[in-house]
Amino acid sequence: AWLVAERLGIMEGRQLVAMTFAELLFFTLLGPRLWWRLAGPLLYLYFLVPFGAFLTPKLQDITTIFVDHGLRFLHIPAYVTGYTIEIPEGTFLVAEACAGLRFLIAAVAFGCLYALVMYRSPIRRAVFIGVSIIVPIIANGFRALGIVAIGHVLGSAEAAETDHVLYGWIFFSIVILVLIALGLPFREDTAAGAPGRSLPGLRSGDFRDHLRSAVFGAVGLIVLAAIGPAIAAALDQRALPDMLSDLPSLMPAAPCRQHTIPLTVGLDAPGRMIVQSFDCGQGPVTLSIEVFSPRSIASRMLAEQRRLTDVIGADDVQSHPLSVPGSPQGSWRLVARTNPNRVAATSLWIDGKPAELGLVARARQAWHSIAGSAYSPVLVVVTPAHNPDDASLLARQRAAHAIAQFLESQPDLDTLIARLSGPAQVKG
Repeated sequence: AWLVAERLGIMEGRQLVAMTFAELLFFTLLGPRLWWRLAGPLLYLYFLVPFGAFLTPKLQDITTIFVDHGLRFLHIPAYVTGYTIEIPEGTFLVAEACAGLRFLIAAVAFGCLYALVMYRSPIRRAVFIGVSIIVPIIANGFRALGIVAIGHVLGSAEAAETDHVLYGWIFFSIVILVLIALGLPFREDTAAGAPGRSLPGLRSGDFRDHLRSAVFGAVGLIVLAAIGPAIAAALDQRALPDMLSDLPSLMPAAPCRQHTIPLTVGLDAPGRMIVQSFDCGQGPVTLSIEVFSPRSIASRMLAEQRRLTDVIGADDVQSHPLSVPGSPQGSWRLVARTNPNRVAATSLWIDGKPAELGLVARARQAWHSIAGSAYSPVLVVVTPAHNPDDASLLARQRAAHAIAQFLESQPDLDTLIARLSGPAQVKG
């Protein structure tokens, strides 16, 4: 399971399997009876795994729909498009950080702890955990609606957004207190003086037998757990790209001109990489093309995409398709981040055609990492020059326009990418 998650490039899968291995190790060393008595605290360790990022778009949808209907009920005029909410007093954005995922995870973690401490019945525990899932989603919708309504009352969207993080913390604290109050009337206290079940006596021979089986079981688990990383390391050795041969560069077409001399790099990248800079009249843009080994896994491409688009550590990241005349449909995406602002266009080619790193593409590339392929994955990123002190919407629009102008004026770029991705680039 770990090896499958590693080849697919799903970090959460690897971490969940690693935590499951720890649970099995506890089970082997403690024995089934003692492990069962400690099952609550031990299973609670699964909350150490950062999980649930895939829920963010759906939570954004729910929050946006909730705010839209709430504003209609309050008779506040609004225009909602995508995750953008426009009212006469300003514009609000339901960003990823406002989707309520952290709120939801914290509430569920608290709900599980509360259920373990306050209840004995599995049904009551399950019901309270279910409530701790539903209530935060609804509460986050009210929180977002309240921020927009405050902006309407104050007459300024910026005034409402100034302390919206503080409002969120206060609102979250109130929701947790409401959950506690809802659960208290149904608590199941242990009756005072209730006789506890005693475990049968343990003979010294039984202890030696348990110790022997626990040691052998733990060693067997450790050996089993080492198989996946060993196979992955062997496959990664076969995925080393050819770093010696040169890559062809893009010869710019009018009105663009080459801004600097092409620079071929590859020392700090998992693939062969070439970086060029052009000026098309809207300021310099940087073209980064990285060619991976046919046996590379999807996680390396995704990590490079995040690094080159500079979205790591951003408060909010938005991505949407970018239509470029003459390019295959869906080949380009525009990625924008805030705090600080960055705008970039990215295109990923797998099997000689544009692709997105969905589950199907990840599975296909995972198979290529084992069996090989005649095509090399190619990652292309276009980034314009930016002013870190200018965080205005107009600056982001100018950057997006500079990217679009460059892509539309370079019809040979798709030909170059197809050439780099094709079988002619495979070495050895």
